[in-house]
Amino acid sequence: MKTIIATFILSLFLLIDFAQINGQLSKPKKLSSPGMAVKGQNLKLLKYDFSKLFTFTDNAYVYGFIGNDFQRIRIKIISIKKDAVRADVYRVYGKSMVKNNIDEFRGFIMITTISEVKPMHYGVDDELKNKGIKGEYVISGKYKFEEDSNQLHSGVFKGSFHSKFYLDKNSDVHYYDIDSYSDGYANNQFVGTWANHDKKLSKPCNWGDYRIPNSGSFDGGAGEFSPIGGSGWETVRLQSSYDIKIADAAKKAESAQWWL
Repeated sequence: MKTIIATFILSLFLLIDFAQINGQLSKPKKLSSPGMAVKGQNLKLLKYDFSKLFTFTDNAYVYGFIGNDFQRIRIKIISIKKDAVRADVYRVYGKSMVKNNIDEFRGFIMITTISEVKPMHYGVDDELKNKGIKGEYVISGKYKFEEDSNQLHSGVFKGSFHSKFYLDKNSDVHYYDIDSYSDGYANNQFVGTWANHDKKLSKPCNWGDYRIPNSGSFDGGAGEFSPIGGSGWETVRLQSSYDIKIADAAKKAESAQWWL
């Protein structure tokens, strides 16, 4: 009986919370990548565990901004686990960093659609064409991450996301990096807001792997991410310095495990 009641409470909470999000934030379709034809839905794929998609990328290449002035924010999902009751929900623990302020957060990701990508991509010179890839897909949905209200400058992240993956010949899930060589490549795209706990302050907050969604002219890079303006991006820019010592120091700073 306790299990049934707990399941009912969890489901009610998710329905209420995501109804509020749906009315306030960007829809997943706004995250569609240029040139990608997304067709159909296949929620039967919820049986797979997608948790590893969100911790696959080195954090040095996870970029994000908060506010209209493109202040840098760093997001690290430290652990993510598929919910024992709902196949569409994943429990998340992680940390955020703005300037020198680091906060813990806990929350969830909820998958609302799984769409197949057509036509399929097979990499440079179709090198993967005969490797038995069964399909390429995009999972889309909503997220909510809450920082502890006892922490400094804490609040709540809410929004929508999409993440790309493919299934190999053994039906194993893989992070989609087949086109990682191409200009504008990105994955794990999160769009939404951050608001403090009393909801008196709200800011746009987006992040993603290799590129930031909806960043407009702030990202001036062609082949790779290149921030123009904003605060907190100095070491990202200095990685391209002609001075080897400066570039190496910047790369070391970007690779530091700041969440430990």
